[in-house]
Amino acid sequence: MVRVLWASPVPPVRSGVSDYTMELLPALAGRGVGIRFLSPPGWEPPAGWALPDGIGLAAADDRAPHPGEIPVWNVGNNPYHEWLLPLLERHRGLVVLHDLVLHHLLVESTVARGDAGGYRRALASEYGPAGEALADGRTWGFVSARDPFLFPARRFVLDRADAVAVHSRWALEQVRRDVPGLPAFHVPMGVVDPEPVERDVLRLELGIGEDEIAVMHLGFLTPAKGLVAVLEGVAAARAAGAPVRLVLVGEGDAGGVVTRAAEALGVAGAVTWTGWVDSDRMRRLPGAADLGVVIRRPSAGETSAAVLRFLACGTPVAVSALPQFLEFPREAAIRLTPGSEGAELARLLLEAAEDRDRLAARRPGVRKYWSRCHSIGVMADAWARSLAVVGEGV
Repeated sequence: MVRVLWASPVPPVRSGVSDYTMELLPALAGRGVGIRFLSPPGWEPPAGWALPDGIGLAAADDRAPHPGEIPVWNVGNNPYHEWLLPLLERHRGLVVLHDLVLHHLLVESTVARGDAGGYRRALASEYGPAGEALADGRTWGFVSARDPFLFPARRFVLDRADAVAVHSRWALEQVRRDVPGLPAFHVPMGVVDPEPVERDVLRLELGIGEDEIAVMHLGFLTPAKGLVAVLEGVAAARAAGAPVRLVLVGEGDAGGVVTRAAEALGVAGAVTWTGWVDSDRMRRLPGAADLGVVIRRPSAGETSAAVLRFLACGTPVAVSALPQFLEFPREAAIRLTPGSEGAELARLLLEAAEDRDRLAARRPGVRKYWSRCHSIGVMADAWARSLAVVGEGV
């Protein structure tokens, strides 16, 4: 039996990686993988929460891998993952790289803790004089929001890994280019089946009119999600006579930018805000939409779980035409040219208004694609195969 020490954020942390872990582990345990789960320091389980059957919880004084156990470190680009870095430095192991950009994590683990020198050394090691210049610029207050995406800074994690798993073939190519010879695996991301989805009931609950075309955004409301472009597309479509309603599912307001943009564009009354929703509702709500929309400006190279949740509900989704999203078929994921997403979204919505069956006709094929390529079973099977390979060297 393959045995793993699985380390990851976990509820109540509102993180996509938390959801990833909680949806995957039961299916992985069902494939004969022995799992010991390592929670963040000081973590307290929510009321009524329990690990799935067959999964053990690592004791507070037993956080190191046992002999024969594969350490699996789930790393993403935010402070929720900082606690994993010292463990990875001591024990190496298999890194699950959820984002290709880790610059924000590097800043949180160095500069934010008063270790500007550690930040400079990491960038110098990966980028040479250009990295040193970037670090020196930050010291003097010259910082751009684009810096992390131009200097993704993932080597400080990859150099500590014995193997790496990523969610797209494009990400696999990037990792192999960065660290030739590092064992790397493409493990497609999957999400759980949201069935049953009662579309009419959900649309009524969300206040979507019978004649309205519902376009939905799912996830944290941050500037990088291109929400202003989405609002511009909705406003243009409505101005041309399309009865469009935008549903924003998730928390945050990008510093009020989204609210101000909606008001300035005159579409605040056509926007439904749900705020944070629990995991079960998050899985089903995409079924209420006629079209999902996932824009990244810029992108951290992630495979979006939001895209997959739309697909699992049979809902086609419009996506920025970025390398990782080009792996989805056009029938399921309609491509928007980066930089022109708002205009192209408006065109899609106008076409949907002229032919109400245009998007509905895609739904059966969209769900079949999810079932074939991005279900939890597909992901768990890929994980079991990859862990078996890694386990041969343990």
